[in-house]
Amino acid sequence: MHPHRYTILAAICLAALVLPMSFTGGAVATPFIGRAFDATPTELTWITNAFMLSFGSLLMAAGTLADRYGRKRLFIGGIGLFAGVSLLLAVAPSVFWLDLLRGAQGIAAAAALAGGTAALAQEFDGHARTRAFSLLGTTFGVGLAFGPLLAGVLIEWMGWRGIFLFTALLALVSLVFAVPNLRESRNPHAQHLDIPGVLAFSALLIAFTSAVILAPGRGWNAPLIQALLVVSVALAGVFAWVETRAKQPMLELRLLRFPRFVGVQILPIGTCYCFIVLVVLLPIRFIGVEGLNAFDAGLRMLALSAPMLLVPMLAASLTRWVSAGRLCTVGFLLAAAGLYRLSTLPADAHGQLIAALLLIGLGTAVPWGLMDGLSISVVPKEQAGMAAGIFNTTRVAGEGVALAITVAVLSTLVAHHLSLDSSLAPEALSRVAQHLVMGDLQQTGQIPTATLRAAYTAGFNTLLQVLAVFTALTAVIVYLFLGRQQPEPRKDCVTMNPAP
Repeated sequence: MHPHRYTILAAICLAALVLPMSFTGGAVATPFIGRAFDATPTELTWITNAFMLSFGSLLMAAGTLADRYGRKRLFIGGIGLFAGVSLLLAVAPSVFWLDLLRGAQGIAAAAALAGGTAALAQEFDGHARTRAFSLLGTTFGVGLAFGPLLAGVLIEWMGWRGIFLFTALLALVSLVFAVPNLRESRNPHAQHLDIPGVLAFSALLIAFTSAVILAPGRGWNAPLIQALLVVSVALAGVFAWVETRAKQPMLELRLLRFPRFVGVQILPIGTCYCFIVLVVLLPIRFIGVEGLNAFDAGLRMLALSAPMLLVPMLAASLTRWVSAGRLCTVGFLLAAAGLYRLSTLPADAHGQLIAALLLIGLGTAVPWGLMDGLSISVVPKEQAGMAAGIFNTTRVAGEGVALAITVAVLSTLVAHHLSLDSSLAPEALSRVAQHLVMGDLQQTGQIPTATLRAAYTAGFNTLLQVLAVFTALTAVIVYLFLGRQQPEPRKDCVTMNPAP
């Protein structure tokens, strides 16, 4: 047993804290960055999506590199690069450079997360391993949830650039703990990097997300959008073809035959739509549309984030008596109920709004605390890098795609409600709606503020109802794939049974 394994756990958890904080911090800063650079809605959207796309598309490749060339090497290199890019972001001279550096920051985040999770799997065994990964998942969730509050404090104190200075500082502290204590480890039988698979997957994500981001402004029937969607379908076929013929594929498509493997990948997708999109959209709503300051908006977000402190660890303990799948099912149903309740409330119903956010956070925290451990349990210990890469790719790529889709849907809904009270042309309404969705009330023309806020609230409530239905369906799918299995003795590897 490594004498410093808990120091190693602290270093990796600190990295798991800083990575999502850079995601949520960017969301809170978006209205302020838009005002500083007079940026367009599309440019502001890429502040988050450039990070998520590079992060998500490279995680599986980073998992392979961690197993092959060393988990410590990849973690140290990734978190060091993350710190350096964060410092550059703090002095970015334009929104173009900000978007570009956010993409580089996502690459560094992929290396740090894949290397760190794979290294952590080598330090713990049995139930201690489950608890370590539950703590890792909890830390990741806390970073996502408490990022808005911390970002609000930093913006009030130092301006939006302070967010990137603070994340750089945390990354450097993680390095101080990791460099002298983290042991190097690798898989002597690790596969080679599947370069064609990486390129096809990354291009697929970029093409599809770009289409979704650009569609509200250009229209879904625009030639560019249609071309990007066709390219996305073609690249999906190319990726499947490449992976079925590669000797050492990035993604073993045959794993999709196993219900437990598929069920585990559904978990982060479900949390994207009941939690992640709210972490991004609610601060923009509170600050840009409702007029709260950054600190008060972050304080209100605590209702959504507070359950992440205790519930994930409690859920991990309950798996001794109740299967993880059943617990996750209950969690998603609670989150769905909270989403629907939130959709029925007026903006000034403060107490009831807090209760609805608390219910959503409570429900989401249950699968959040279990899914990291489940993701590692479906493969042998030696393949931890691959398992971490696949799961985290599903999580992060799903977050980027979910965010792009929900922003596009919200823009369409807001434009529809604006059309009921305005005689503007559809193109003009679409531009106004995009600015409004990104929290920019200054670029919305002569439409009265009360009309803008009413249209936004109506569109947002409809979106919440759609998310509630999707989350409830996720609960059903998770139960079918994972919920009918009874609790099992703790093992390093859980054998997967193929679907009948």
